[in-house]
Amino acid sequence: MEWSSTLSWLMSLLLLICSGNSEEYAVRLSLVGFLQVLSGNGTGIIERLGWSAATDPCTDGWNGVTCNNSTSSVYKIKLEELGLRGTIDAGRLCQAPSLAVVSLLHNAIRGDIPPEISDCGRLTHLYLGGNRLAGSLPPSLTLLGNLKVLDVSDNDFSGELPDLAKISGLVGFLAQNNRLHGTIPGFRFGNFDRRRFDVSNNLFAGPIPPGGDRLGQTSFIGNPGLCGKPLPVACPPSPPKEDHKSLKLSREKAIMFSGYIALGLVLFLFVTYKLIHRKKKTKHTKIADEKIASDSSSGKSSILWSSTEASATATSSLIVLKRPGTMTDLKFDELLKAPAELLGRGRNGSLYKVTTADGTSLAVKRIKDCGTSAAEFRRRMERMDIARHPNVLPAVAFHCSTQEKLVVYEYQRNGSLLSLLQGRQLDGVAFDWSYRLRVAAGVAEGLAAMHRELLADGIGHGNLKSSNILLNNVMDPCISECGLVADGRSVENAGGGSAVTAADVHAFGIILLELLTGKPVRNEPSELARWVNSVVREEWTVEVFDEALVSGGASEGGMMQLLQVALRCVHPSPAARPSMDHVAAMVNTVREEEDERSEVSEP
Repeated sequence: MEWSSTLSWLMSLLLLICSGNSEEYAVRLSLVGFLQVLSGNGTGIIERLGWSAATDPCTDGWNGVTCNNSTSSVYKIKLEELGLRGTIDAGRLCQAPSLAVVSLLHNAIRGDIPPEISDCGRLTHLYLGGNRLAGSLPPSLTLLGNLKVLDVSDNDFSGELPDLAKISGLVGFLAQNNRLHGTIPGFRFGNFDRRRFDVSNNLFAGPIPPGGDRLGQTSFIGNPGLCGKPLPVACPPSPPKEDHKSLKLSREKAIMFSGYIALGLVLFLFVTYKLIHRKKKTKHTKIADEKIASDSSSGKSSILWSSTEASATATSSLIVLKRPGTMTDLKFDELLKAPAELLGRGRNGSLYKVTTADGTSLAVKRIKDCGTSAAEFRRRMERMDIARHPNVLPAVAFHCSTQEKLVVYEYQRNGSLLSLLQGRQLDGVAFDWSYRLRVAAGVAEGLAAMHRELLADGIGHGNLKSSNILLNNVMDPCISECGLVADGRSVENAGGGSAVTAADVHAFGIILLELLTGKPVRNEPSELARWVNSVVREEWTVEVFDEALVSGGASEGGMMQLLQVALRCVHPSPAARPSMDHVAAMVNTVREEEDERSEVSEP
């Protein structure tokens, strides 16, 4: 009788495995094994929660499991305050292909976070706070490209943090009350609020990365080695480093350099001799803009302008806008002599990448027909230097004379928003809905701040477009070329805003449409607005949105809200367009609501 019962059970198991649900059975088996290891091999918890490989977690109601109704697959596992005392078997856990949320809060789980956690590719929320986990956080966490919230608080983790800033969509990181040390990575602090970022009561040291001052002191207190805003402890100046090896080799280097100097002197005398005895007269070579363009396109280096132009303006100075972290010893003649690569031409002038003698890369905008005198241009530049914002790229220096007007910026190696719209891929950055909202909010806030500070001076952007939205080292958007060109429009009110600001609002609306449609503006910006309006009128609004957003699971409601903001910005009547302050508030509301939507499924 016992043999018959066993045979019957084996036959049932064989039929189940051989059926079309064999993969689902494997997932169930893995999840039951995960729970068994998590509980410390206790059987009581498995029976109490009703987990069994012979039943379906979605239709038979496994306690602590939530399924996606449309796919009937496990979406969330919530096992909180159950006294679990085992370890995390990520290899088994990640067998659930649709798993997005895992919460194991307030248990007594031991061990570490296994590197295999990166196999949970769709994981968006991971809550491990309030356990007895230890060891280092695995670098494989940075491979969770969809992760939005990570909670490892109130454990015994040590070691340095992996570079979690690589996860572009991370909006929550809680790591308070551990023993983590080292420096804090350069998080995109604009993604966080004070409730959702906390590294207090650890052993971190060094300066708080840029942008951290947006958060309160409570996010960083309890780390005696940390300094910089928002903490009241200022960072000491970095002491010069002594290279002991170079000191030991100073004698040898001195001899080597002496040889180089002697060789250079011989070459100089030889060249001088040849020049003196040349019968053919030399003449100054004038490199016009057409020559610059051809040289740059062929990969050659060229100077910014011709030698005759340089001699006419050499007496004019380069005005360096002193600020921490920028060059203050840049000289005008050095800029003239530096190799320059043409990056692009526009209606307002040309943009060059210039490499100085010490290897520093700068972006130089050479402006033509800007519509302002040298004195007015200087006033505008100095005024804009006072009105600063994290999302507006500051100028390093500028030069103005009757012949030339130049503006110097730090070169941004991550390119522009236009390059992302054109399909450029960057490591660790997904051009998804969350990131596009972040770009929209950053640009809106930066432009609104510039309008508030500069409207009384009649200064707007005047040339806002996706190629002028640059991405800094942490991929935050920065508006470049702000206020360089006077458009000749007055600052008189035009129904709720000046003509200057109304034009900027329209340009920002076009950028929103580019983000929503994925279609970069090629020629006339109004063409994109007309196409979107025509599609909306035909009630095929969903056809407007970028397929990558739709397939990536972007909220249709959120996209519709942002589309309405964009259409208000590109209204044909300038008087009907909202102010940038109002636009920034609307964009941030959409972003906050999208964050809340993403938390609906959180435990």
